[in-house]
Amino acid sequence: MNQQKRIAVVPGSFDPITKGHMDIIRRAQGLFDRVIVLVVINAQKQPQFSLQERVELIRSSVDNLSGVEVDSYEGLLVDYVRDVGACAIVKGLRAVSDFEYEFQMALMNKQLYDKVETVFLTTSTENQYLSSSVVKQIASFGGNIKPFVPEQVHERIASRLNPVQHKPVK
Repeated sequence: MNQQKRIAVVPGSFDPITKGHMDIIRRAQGLFDRVIVLVVINAQKQPQFSLQERVELIRSSVDNLSGVEVDSYEGLLVDYVRDVGACAIVKGLRAVSDFEYEFQMALMNKQLYDKVETVFLTTSTENQYLSSSVVKQIASFGGNIKPFVPEQVHERIASRLNPVQHKPVK
């Protein structure tokens, strides 16, 4: 019997990817047969990294995870989800304020494409405060972001966010 693979899309701007993102991706990997980490364009944000750079940073971070791939898309998320045959959109939640926005988006996505479910994964305790914005702010003042971003891409992220003050951490 040919069983259909369960595909999930983990969308985000990932500017840059953090250990919090990685936690959600790994946990989604355990729930679905195939996980697509999708870098999407958020018109409300001015990214520090280009779309291609964000895709490359994520690929470097997930290259050892089986069943996980990376893509980018400029359009409605549900159109991408439909095109790849995904059954779920996976979103990470850090706080109640995240839930309010994400719940609204989940309802809208369901209205636009009724064959997709949104799965909310609550953040791990150690990542509750973590966001790409916080990482960018710490780096801009020369702070150490090594605890917050994947080891494989730490140097690239740190040197981009603070090229003047960046010193490799031993």
